[in-house]
Amino acid sequence: MLLVNSFRLRPPFNSCHKNKKVFKKKIAHSSLYIFNMKSCTSCLYVFVVGLIIGLDLLVHCDITDSLSGAYLHGDVNCAILSSIHSKVINLYTRTRPEPFICTDFDLIPFVRSLAAIHTIEEINNSSFLPGIKFGYVVCDPCSSPTKALHCLEHLLAINGSLPVLSDYSDFRPSVKALLGENSELSIAVAKLLSLYLFPQISCTSSSPVLSDKLRYPSFMRVIPNDVHQTEVLVKLMTHFSWDWVGVVYGDDDYGRAAHQSLLEEAKGKVCFAFEKEVTHYLDHVDVDKQVKDAVDSIQASSAQVVLLILKPQLVEKIFKWMIQTNTSRIWIASDVWSMFGPLTKMPDINKVGDVFGFSFTMGNIPGFEDYLKNVRPTPGARNDFIEEYKELRLNCSISPLNCSVDELLGVVDLREVYSQRVAIYAIAHGLKKLLKCNETSCNGDINFPPWQLVESIRSVNFKLDGTTHYFDENGDFMDGYDLIRWKKTDVGRIIEVVGKFILEKVQVELLNEIQELTSSVQAQFKCLESCSPGSSKSVTNNSCCISCIVCTEGTYTNKYGKSIHIPLTQLSFCFIWLMNAHIKKVRDESSCHNCPDDQHSLENATECKPFDEKYLFWSEAYPIVLLVATAIGIILVLTSFIIYLTHRDTSVIRMANVKLSCFMLLGLKVSFISVIMFIGRPNKPLCQAQQAVYGLGFTLCVSSILVKAYHTFVTFMHLNPSTQHHLKKLYKPLINVFMLITCQGVILLFWLIFDSPDVKSEWPGSGMEKYVICNEGSIAGFAVMHGYIALLALICFFLAFKVRRVPQDFNDTGSIIFSMLIHLFVWLCFIPIYINKNQTEQKHIVQASAVLVSSYGIILCHFVPKCFIVLCDLSGNSNSSRMGRSSRRVGHHTESADNIVLPEQGHITPTSGIA
Repeated sequence: MLLVNSFRLRPPFNSCHKNKKVFKKKIAHSSLYIFNMKSCTSCLYVFVVGLIIGLDLLVHCDITDSLSGAYLHGDVNCAILSSIHSKVINLYTRTRPEPFICTDFDLIPFVRSLAAIHTIEEINNSSFLPGIKFGYVVCDPCSSPTKALHCLEHLLAINGSLPVLSDYSDFRPSVKALLGENSELSIAVAKLLSLYLFPQISCTSSSPVLSDKLRYPSFMRVIPNDVHQTEVLVKLMTHFSWDWVGVVYGDDDYGRAAHQSLLEEAKGKVCFAFEKEVTHYLDHVDVDKQVKDAVDSIQASSAQVVLLILKPQLVEKIFKWMIQTNTSRIWIASDVWSMFGPLTKMPDINKVGDVFGFSFTMGNIPGFEDYLKNVRPTPGARNDFIEEYKELRLNCSISPLNCSVDELLGVVDLREVYSQRVAIYAIAHGLKKLLKCNETSCNGDINFPPWQLVESIRSVNFKLDGTTHYFDENGDFMDGYDLIRWKKTDVGRIIEVVGKFILEKVQVELLNEIQELTSSVQAQFKCLESCSPGSSKSVTNNSCCISCIVCTEGTYTNKYGKSIHIPLTQLSFCFIWLMNAHIKKVRDESSCHNCPDDQHSLENATECKPFDEKYLFWSEAYPIVLLVATAIGIILVLTSFIIYLTHRDTSVIRMANVKLSCFMLLGLKVSFISVIMFIGRPNKPLCQAQQAVYGLGFTLCVSSILVKAYHTFVTFMHLNPSTQHHLKKLYKPLINVFMLITCQGVILLFWLIFDSPDVKSEWPGSGMEKYVICNEGSIAGFAVMHGYIALLALICFFLAFKVRRVPQDFNDTGSIIFSMLIHLFVWLCFIPIYINKNQTEQKHIVQASAVLVSSYGIILCHFVPKCFIVLCDLSGNSNSSRMGRSSRRVGHHTESADNIVLPEQGHITPTSGIA
């Protein structure tokens, strides 16, 4: 194991403190010795010894190394944060700001710090920065953001304290740049460093929030951010059709940000069976409980693929449970633990299943392997971590199974720390530019304020080991990722690179062929068999399975989606890749397709069809009823016409005014005929004829009734003689009817010319039927035409109502009143149906019915009763009998309060008119 429970405090500030006490004791002892010996020679000796000890302490206890575990004084110094100890003891129970006590020596951060130191020494041994000694100071934050801030406080201190200024433009600490840690620590540190615009470069911080230059203006990194990593992870999942995945992530800023970014990227592509959050504090009181809860979710879920965005130590806990319970899954590793060597050496690690993941671009550091074989501080430098490592290795405290001198080479993949070399060279190139270095010297001021270095580093574009490196506008590298797989061996796993993800191409590229693995596990990575035609694949949220959503009206799908059963037998990267290439696959439709404009579909449809046209077909029930009613109406009109002509000499027919009655019958016939025009598929001429024929026909009928009502009104209404004389002159039956119908003709003419009725297809909003109806064109024209008829009907009603008490034998007031009331009532009922646009299919039906009812109202009130009297040849249908009844009724009305004034010229007879 790489982590060692060691409570040995190595930070120099403790030894410094101890040495000061020793120094005081030595001084006191020397003073006592002086007083006892009373010898000048002895006094001189003690003085010299004390001076040497004091100078030694002053050299080794300056502010630079008061909290550092390793340092090399230089002209320009770089601070290095490296969590060589991975845990702070009792961090959760810390109630006083006492010194931090760190434990668990971690080899990987230790090797990272050595890689950075080795690169700095390489630069110093070259002429890259001529005349400049590049120094370093290493501080161990012990994986704690709080202790990282403590380190930062000491690194930036001037004369033992961190100054508080209103303007930090001339702030000049001894260190000029910081090589940062992981995302959790970098976020905490970057917030403080943004105050000073102090440059921080990280090799492991991939959190997307750090790309926000408004919040972290001086942060840079030599790796891509996690926005790209989650894109890469989703690409990996979709490449293998792993669309039913479990996720376990840490509750720190890095874990939550990566999880949220993953959810956004995976929408519509991957479903998550479960999402578990685990504390990132290794000494948290509930860490084991939360890990066990995550393990239970993994084992209970049907998902065979699990993504772990956790610290390596937490992954180790999960793998131990998997091994104990003999549970196998396919694991996807985040960059935090994908290259963590100790996990590959766990006992029975081959039982957990296959591990895939991505790591940042790796490489080999020239001479670094030889450096580690004989690791020791450079002359003039100090490194307490190397001494601690050697003591732990000597006691076999690091790995009891391997205490060889090549411990670092055996448990740490040196390719993983290549980014440290890149970061140091990025800082060095920035210094070279800022200090205006040439081949022989650097002419710039070495005690520059650190903010000046930020832009110099961000603008570098350099080639290292054959690869060009540069920062983008967010201070990130865009190198891409290496696709890795943990290959099984007899002694554990080895990490091999099997592909690359090129950010510019946004695709996975295989590098070489991989040997097939053997496994007896069968896995199905889809939680749904298929979506049938008429439905589509939908992800309602990222925590649920794919569901089939029925296509709504107007959309369709016509393909079956088939699930892929991918066996894990002989599973390998190339094997699955070849399987995917050879298996015939019809994907689920991810969305329903819209129908063309002239077609439509119902729910769950597999195809679109043309709309069914809906209108009054001749064979349907209601049109048949209309035709029967129209036929009966026309028969009644023709019968009445024949009876009126045949019996025109009878008193009943003569009193009804044969000529006006014939005009009425003609208008009714035309109105009945207009009803037939509402049946069948409409066209423009037919739509125009519907309104024009009805308008003229019914206007002719109502105009004739109006003339008859006017005749009765003038005859029997008690008026001033002069007024009555003028009104009598206006009574010209044929001229009156012609003028009234001419007005309607003018209205119709303007309507048809300027905005004529036309055919339109109207869809009610659902269903496969479109109603082919006549559009009235101008609503004003439609309203004026019907309003004109209603006005005539209203005048008829008013005139008839005024003379309703005249002798019944001399007028048709009752017939006029009832027929006009029927007409007005029917068309008042038509108005709300016409206005309601949702009742589109009823408009033409209601209008045809209204024409029929209005026409029947007139024929039943005006003609049927008279025809009945004539046909029955009642005894009262004689001139003498009728005149006798008339005389009696006139006498009766004369005596009543409502006296009827007869014309002075004489008696009114059934045949008399208005002179």
